[in-house]
Amino acid sequence: MQRLMRLQVLWGIRKSYHGFHPAPWYLCCRSLSGAGTLRWNDYDRPKEFNFASDVLDYWTQMEQEGKRDPKPALWWVNNQGDEVKWSFREMTDLSRRAANVFTQTCGLQQGDRLALILPRVPEWWLVVIGCIRAGIIFMPGTTQMKAKDILYRLQVSKAQGIMTTDTLAPEVDSLVSECPALKTKLLVSDHSRHGWLDFRTLIKSASPDHACIKSKTLDPMAIFFTSGTTGLPKMAKHSHGLALRSSLPSCRKFLQLKTSDVLWCISDPGWILAVLGCLFEPWTSGSTLFIHHLPQFDPKVIQQTLFKYPITRCLAAPAVYRMILQQISTSLRFPALEDCITGGEALLPEEQEEWRRRTGVLLYEVYGQSETGISCGTLRGMKIKPGSMGISIPPFDIQIIDEKGNILPLNTEGNIGIRIKPTKPLGLFMCYEDNPVKTAEVECGDFYNTGDRATMDEEGYIWFLGRNDDIINSSGYRIGPAEVENALAEHPAVAESAVVSSPDPIRKEVVKAFIVLTPEFLSRDQDQLTQELQQHVKSMTAPYKYPRKVEFVPELPKTITGKIKRSELRKKEFGQM
Repeated sequence: MQRLMRLQVLWGIRKSYHGFHPAPWYLCCRSLSGAGTLRWNDYDRPKEFNFASDVLDYWTQMEQEGKRDPKPALWWVNNQGDEVKWSFREMTDLSRRAANVFTQTCGLQQGDRLALILPRVPEWWLVVIGCIRAGIIFMPGTTQMKAKDILYRLQVSKAQGIMTTDTLAPEVDSLVSECPALKTKLLVSDHSRHGWLDFRTLIKSASPDHACIKSKTLDPMAIFFTSGTTGLPKMAKHSHGLALRSSLPSCRKFLQLKTSDVLWCISDPGWILAVLGCLFEPWTSGSTLFIHHLPQFDPKVIQQTLFKYPITRCLAAPAVYRMILQQISTSLRFPALEDCITGGEALLPEEQEEWRRRTGVLLYEVYGQSETGISCGTLRGMKIKPGSMGISIPPFDIQIIDEKGNILPLNTEGNIGIRIKPTKPLGLFMCYEDNPVKTAEVECGDFYNTGDRATMDEEGYIWFLGRNDDIINSSGYRIGPAEVENALAEHPAVAESAVVSSPDPIRKEVVKAFIVLTPEFLSRDQDQLTQELQQHVKSMTAPYKYPRKVEFVPELPKTITGKIKRSELRKKEFGQM
């Protein structure tokens, strides 16, 4: 309750709200009756763009003029029954105060870097928008990080500031002497800590008057650390174009959000999906963003939340929908839910159909990376092809390419490439910061090579196969790990699996599956279960793909963002030769 009271104090600041600058031409072209539809094409590139002043403040102006319904911009809840609702007017006010905290109190300047390591708390949104207003480059990170993860990020980025909670503050204090560039530590907590600035107190006393920087569209805005499955994480630097891309017509067709929509994006705040799905996408459309604190992914809480609140759209990883399906034995009908979107890992076609059958709601699939944001997907209203990631979303031109950047024929396996010449499209990362070698490695002719393998059919639908370095070549057969993992996931004994190549004297490589068992099967005879799983895979997919080797493990090695470290498992296998 103490936390809620402090948030209500922040909420009350709206009384000292100040005026606006006129919206730029490309936002003045919105049709209010058409949910903020924009009237310029996918390839327009304004010289200047700033999401805070050009989008957030625009909707604030619409609220002031009575042209947007009095619905919250941010609607935050937790398991304790606390609730925070901020309008766009309040978001503008509070984020201006945040910008002043950064520049006036902390002394941060345009171009400085702030590491942002917070859970799903309202302050996260104030910080991101405040950074955009002040031109400070924000660097989101998951709260699952350990001291060595934080140290690496602070050192390699030369961050001038960090914001986190009292849970991670001791970790930061233990390594701060090794980070000479770090000059500001901001704390989001109900308790004070020596050496740290109390962000909530500072926000309360900060001025609401702030002149937003006139950022160029191609100025740096954010840095996202890649998952580091094959080495230390790289810094994918993005410009303000990442935010502008959400306003382009083809990208608006992706979710087709309306001002009346309530979108719940269940993403860790450390991922790029949170910045897109929990900020740019809903607020570009003037929609309500719903957030549940959700310290852990509890399928029962997610299910109850979809019943209790008027959530019309839900964006989450396949595991979320999978967990809900495992919890229910009958059909469900969520009262307000219109459709769902998923991405981030392979989705079984059977799961997609099961979700539709049980809930009556369609499940659309998308694909993207830290470097690209959402680059392709099955747009709302499009024909769903179960197992496909959909089509490329302009201004991205996605093709399947070979190792030299040549476009391959349809239905031919290759690398997913995004055209970068003659012009790099808005929304694609600028570079791997301070790493020109790695940046050059992913430039493949006229394309950015994502390193992901796929095929494309006659209608432009893309079918994911796996990471380039994950593909298994066994006796001339090329096998994507996702195909085998999807088949294994259909067996009730398999809680989780990771498939990699393993050395073989005859076939050179064979498929090996590392499997985490469900509790009900832990006591089963492992030899017998191995044979059962092998036969199961043979019955589900082409027999040559079955795992000739199986190892049962208590858990799989993962990155801090939850991705399986297949490279670590491969090293283990080939290190045994």
